[in-house]
Amino acid sequence: MTVFAIVDCNNFYVSCERVFNPALNGKPVIVLSNNDGCAVARSNEVKKLGIGMGSPVFKQKDTIEKHGIHVFSSNYALYGDMSRRVVQVLSEFSQDLEVYSIDESFLDISRVRPDRRTAFGRTLMATVKKFTGIPVSVGMARTKTLSKIAVRLAKKSAKADGVLDLTDPRHHDRALELTPVDDVWGVGWRYAKFLKVYGIANARQLRDADRTFIRKKMGVNGTRLIDELKGVSCYPLDRNPSQKKNITVSRSFGHAVTNLDGLREAVTSYAARGAEKLRREKLTAGLVTVFIMTDRFKPESFYYNTKTLRLAAPTSNSPEIIGAALAGLAEILRPDSLYKKAGIYLTELGPASMVQTVLFDPVDRERSARLMASLDAINTAMGKNTLTYASAGLSPSRPWHGMFNHRSPAWTTRWDQLPRVK
Repeated sequence: MTVFAIVDCNNFYVSCERVFNPALNGKPVIVLSNNDGCAVARSNEVKKLGIGMGSPVFKQKDTIEKHGIHVFSSNYALYGDMSRRVVQVLSEFSQDLEVYSIDESFLDISRVRPDRRTAFGRTLMATVKKFTGIPVSVGMARTKTLSKIAVRLAKKSAKADGVLDLTDPRHHDRALELTPVDDVWGVGWRYAKFLKVYGIANARQLRDADRTFIRKKMGVNGTRLIDELKGVSCYPLDRNPSQKKNITVSRSFGHAVTNLDGLREAVTSYAARGAEKLRREKLTAGLVTVFIMTDRFKPESFYYNTKTLRLAAPTSNSPEIIGAALAGLAEILRPDSLYKKAGIYLTELGPASMVQTVLFDPVDRERSARLMASLDAINTAMGKNTLTYASAGLSPSRPWHGMFNHRSPAWTTRWDQLPRVK
């Protein structure tokens, strides 16, 4: 029978900041969203102060000053690289691994002896900490849903101390009673609100609920959830993640943009980033959609519009995708508006190895592929945006750039920001 382990990085963004700044250990720390808007990661010290996930930072100004909370802007380059390092360590413990999110991975540990599982979890936890500096918790069970519950309890229980083996059904009733229905994997806030109306407030009550009723209200996923809570695995390890259906690149602007030049720079940058993602995934796109929007908190002047264009042939070529995005932008731009966000969607994705060419293709595809490979190689070796497009702007200060006034250095991804030992 399959046994799953989920490895969950504790307060991941905060932990990444602490790895390179040990003085933050034991101190209250917050990591903010784009444009330094809301709290997206909080240390345990901050959670005890009552600052909730997603809380706007400007509303917490007095609390931040009173308790000396350390505030950081999001540093996604650092977090992504640290996540990769954690996964690399985990792959040494099991090749049957599924990267579920930037801070969570599932492992198949069926081969670990039952009497050795807890020790295995502690070894795994210690090894990740030793080689990456990131603290993790480990939950083990016979289904993914139960393993998620196990890791949640492992974080909260002093007795578990970060590792909990929930494979024995004798412990399920108590574990499920301690788990609010809101915290069950796959139960969103809308379903949680609905379930509570019918007296289903925790995971045990959901497991024991009438199957027909749950299927009627939540569909087949609801009955699978019941089975998972009963220890019947419905979600195997995803060793070969399915191909992406779309790629989106969008950002809220640090300052409102009114002119065409600013929007062209932003859309160029997003389109180039989207094309780079396509090449990394060995995919092509057939459709490019561009969108722009003003401040949604000002409904009297709110404006949102999109434009979709079909490419001559499916491609990951940056100039083609940028050209389509800019052509779409020109059609939907409304003068004299204060734009707060723009972005692009790439859809009709397919494998780059299976592109249907056109008879009178104006683009030399082989030459284009070599050029993009060279571009990516240089930017990988020399740093992001070493080579970029002129229409993305040449000034280092651009109003559409997001605000990251408290960002830490890119400790692991930029040569000029490597930590120095004195």
